Amino acid sequence: MKKGIVLKLFLLTTALCTLILAIIFIGQTLFFKQYYENRKVNDVKASIQTFENEYKKNESDTPAIRKMEENFYLHHTSWITTLDSSGNIKNAKDFFLEIQLDSSSQNNEFSGRLIQIPLYSFIALEDVERVAFFLEQGNRIIIDGAQQGNTILPAILTIEKENVVLENRQISELFYGKQTSRASGSPLYLTGHITNVQLPEQMVGANFIYANHVLIDRIKQFQVDLITNDSSHHFDSTEIMDFKENGVSYKIIVKPIKDSKGEINYIFTLTSLQPVDEAVQMIKDYYVYLIIFVFLLIVLVSLYYSKKIAQPLLQINKTTEKIADLDFSEMIPVTTNDEIGHLSKNINILSKTLHSYIVELQQDIEKEKQLENTRKEFISGVSHELKTPLSIMKSCISILEDGVASNKKEYYFQAMAKEIDRMDRLIIDMLELAKFESGTYRMDMDIFYMDEIIEYIIDQLSVDISKKQLHVHQSLSTIQVVANQPRIEQVLTNFISNAIRYTPEKKDIFVSMVVEEEHVKICIENKGAHIAPDHLVRIWDRFYRGDISRQQAKEGTGLGLAISKNILELHGVPYGVTNTKDGVLFYFSLKKSV
Repeated sequence: MKKGIVLKLFLLTTALCTLILAIIFIGQTLFFKQYYENRKVNDVKASIQTFENEYKKNESDTPAIRKMEENFYLHHTSWITTLDSSGNIKNAKDFFLEIQLDSSSQNNEFSGRLIQIPLYSFIALEDVERVAFFLEQGNRIIIDGAQQGNTILPAILTIEKENVVLENRQISELFYGKQTSRASGSPLYLTGHITNVQLPEQMVGANFIYANHVLIDRIKQFQVDLITNDSSHHFDSTEIMDFKENGVSYKIIVKPIKDSKGEINYIFTLTSLQPVDEAVQMIKDYYVYLIIFVFLLIVLVSLYYSKKIAQPLLQINKTTEKIADLDFSEMIPVTTNDEIGHLSKNINILSKTLHSYIVELQQDIEKEKQLENTRKEFISGVSHELKTPLSIMKSCISILEDGVASNKKEYYFQAMAKEIDRMDRLIIDMLELAKFESGTYRMDMDIFYMDEIIEYIIDQLSVDISKKQLHVHQSLSTIQVVANQPRIEQVLTNFISNAIRYTPEKKDIFVSMVVEEEHVKICIENKGAHIAPDHLVRIWDRFYRGDISRQQAKEGTGLGLAISKNILELHGVPYGVTNTKDGVLFYFSLKKSV
């Protein structure tokens, strides 16, 4: 089955566009999330460097640092804070518990010391109001935890009066749960009383970090990692960690820095990837509708595009089929300047060239046919023209040989001489006509006065004019023309001789010159019988005898007008013959001399 070019282009274009759509979909679903995450992490890392530089300038200015943290969150939707070497938030000055430790002989290092314990590790921000009643100054408190170096790591706080227990779950599990084997600190049991309690006055604003349970839990887990010296995280350079909670992915970036005292601190950043996941999921959901819409659009565009591209090719195919059948009537419209436009233009040129060559060939064939007909007519005419004088001469010779009319010898000799002269003129005219029709004859141009030539020829033919008592009327102008004088004289002689021959006795002949802008028109009109309209064109043919009314004059060879026609055509001037009201007009034009 033959497949059209439109169908092929449609299928190819649809397949290609569908492939591109599939690649885009696969690329976005598989690589977009990774790209998005990497871009977000890189942006956050770059901003952390800026935060670090500003932090070192404002290390002792807690409000300024809090403002920096808030601005960081606003710009990147990421939480950032600074931790000390033990993993506690450095700027938790508004959420802590101050305890005066009892003197103890068991632990002289911490005996009688005043310590501060960050409460965000034990109390969620929303539980502050509920617990605040138990955290009164003077209340006795028991601290269970561990000692790491000179730092106390509290795991459980017990308020004796109310028997209220506050627990840091991560530290507690490390020292008292399943992770005990990982603990690197020494167990610690301390008692004391509360001397000061600092609780946040509002739930948002400067305290927004405490409200983020995920952030606080990860900070406490970071503390555990520091305590256990987890081998997978040395925290001696920037660390990026992944974790997932409640179906949301997060990135933690921890960068160690040195404070003004030379101690190691940490910039702790928590970035939620939930917007990334939501964006990816939205794209997946959106692509279901987008793919349907785009696929329909691809089909429509491919169909239009295929027809648009194939239309010129179909037009080219249609036109070339006509050219193959030698029908050159239709041209291909050229609407573009690309390869198809150039092809269409070349096919149009080829069509025109072939058409012109075929027309020329047909004309040559027609001319050849006409030439063949002319040859036949010429041979027939020559045969006819020669047959008559030869017959007359043969009859005269027979009569003279038989001696039948011996007293008329002079008459027969004159008759034979007359026929010989006629044959001589015929042969001369035939040779002259052949010379003109050969295409090699070149006319030499002269400048002469046309009126003088006309007067001279009329004077030469005065005897013939007088015999028929004709009246010749002349209307001439003294004008010089450019032509071959002998040949123009020959034309004028033929035209005026014809006029004399076909004009009835005692009738008029009019010879005139009409001066035009660049030419002079010479007219010879004789009164007498008209030439039939269908014979006006063929009158210029050699030996033509179509018009019976004009065959009454037997003089001439029948080649005069044919010779005149060739002479005038070699001059490249207009000529013709037409019937007037009561006669016939022959005319031709010549170029005036400048």
